[in-house]
Amino acid sequence: MSSSPRTYARPSGGDRPGLEHRMHSQRLLVQANAKSLRQRLLSGPLVDIYVGKDKRHWALHRNLLCYHSQYFQSELEPPQLNDGSPQSKKKSPTSSKDELRLEFLEEDPKGFELFIRWMYQGKIDDVDNILDDQEKYEYAVACHKLYNLCSKFEMPALKNLAIDQYRKGLHTTELVPDAEEIDQIYRASPVASPFRRLMTKIAARQIMDPDTDKDAESYRRCFESNPDFCIDLVNAIKDGSGGFLFEDPTAGDECEYHDHSNGPHCHIKKKGRAGK
Repeated sequence: MSSSPRTYARPSGGDRPGLEHRMHSQRLLVQANAKSLRQRLLSGPLVDIYVGKDKRHWALHRNLLCYHSQYFQSELEPPQLNDGSPQSKKKSPTSSKDELRLEFLEEDPKGFELFIRWMYQGKIDDVDNILDDQEKYEYAVACHKLYNLCSKFEMPALKNLAIDQYRKGLHTTELVPDAEEIDQIYRASPVASPFRRLMTKIAARQIMDPDTDKDAESYRRCFESNPDFCIDLVNAIKDGSGGFLFEDPTAGDECEYHDHSNGPHCHIKKKGRAGK
């Protein structure tokens, strides 16, 4: 019994799943991968971390810390080599009880709280959602502490988010750090730090604002043994003046530079008139 050869039809374009179906499938794949990644990051050993002078304690997932920060990778991941190289000689952070432990006793726990919230929830609060101005300002201060942590942990994206929230908090409350706070923040920030630039611009604006009683004397403590602040402040005033040129001090009223009390009369001018 003979049979004719079978023929196979090439799938037409109409046999391909629709765009909506393909997009839905892609979303499902992304969600599945994200779920798998999250499960992996929230598994494994925990790291005991102590922050601040009071050694406030958190137990955090090592996989999650290492995923977000090369700093934690360097500190927490065990050495993989045993060939005499510098990497193989690095000490493991594991203690005698096989517990992972890190201390950040010079850092602020309030900033570390924000870091944990971002790490586990993928976001931090927007300062606009805080109603009370004082609480807004305190949140902004915590964002500065978060910024410092991100500098240590090598996390530039979160660092940028932190300074954005700090600036927004100050802007919406119309509150700015006083001279003592500015001095502390400036001294604690490295050269060319955005926070140094921000502090000097805040001080410059306060000095130039005709509606405040602030002047250079208000920032004396910032000047003491800190010539960098003086230079940055003068440059900030120059940049902020928009190219405005002061009046020529070699021209104009002579009495402004005479050694006599203020008033309409001048002994030099009197002598001039008497000699006529």
